[in-house]
Amino acid sequence: MTVFAGAALFIGTSGLAQMHPGEGAPQTTNPSANPNGVGTTDAMQQQQTQAADQMQAKAFVRNVMEGGMAEVELGKLAQEKASSQDVKQFGEKMVTDHARLNDQMQQVAQRLGVTPPTHLSKKDEETKTKLESLSGAQFDDAYIRTMLKDHKKDASEFKEEAERTQNPALQQATQQGAQIIDQHLQLIEQIAQSHSISSEKGKNSSAGQ
Repeated sequence: MTVFAGAALFIGTSGLAQMHPGEGAPQTTNPSANPNGVGTTDAMQQQQTQAADQMQAKAFVRNVMEGGMAEVELGKLAQEKASSQDVKQFGEKMVTDHARLNDQMQQVAQRLGVTPPTHLSKKDEETKTKLESLSGAQFDDAYIRTMLKDHKKDASEFKEEAERTQNPALQQATQQGAQIIDQHLQLIEQIAQSHSISSEKGKNSSAGQ
């Protein structure tokens, strides 16, 4: 009786296997696939990409706010110490525009969990100290060169971040910021020309952000 029952069970199992091929037998599965059909490896890569984007976005926002704070401080200095009216007016524009740009970036910073800087970077502090020691035409010359260098660098970084980031809020802020920086760059290049300063020299200036 035991043998018969075992034989019957074997026959039943064989019949079931014929009706549903592959059931009851070990199946070869893709170890990288999850129940939703999305590869685990792909999901991990996506998470890593998002994490990297988040880190770079945070670094960019902090650097922009840090640089914007410096532009405001140096702009105030230009209003006080510049001997040329066009340099004074440019300094005033820096204070207004970069304060507004920093306000926009602060909203993005809050979403990303970035703590806004409270003081100038060491490099910006050194630039400010250097400009404070100058006056008249010497100040104008050094400030113009600093602004040329800063805005060429900023224009490139804003455009790159606008194209790179996947964060909608940051993308919008960088696109708007890039337009403002481009305006500043065009204006300071015109001022440099009127002061007989080559815009190429701004690249080699040691002052700036």
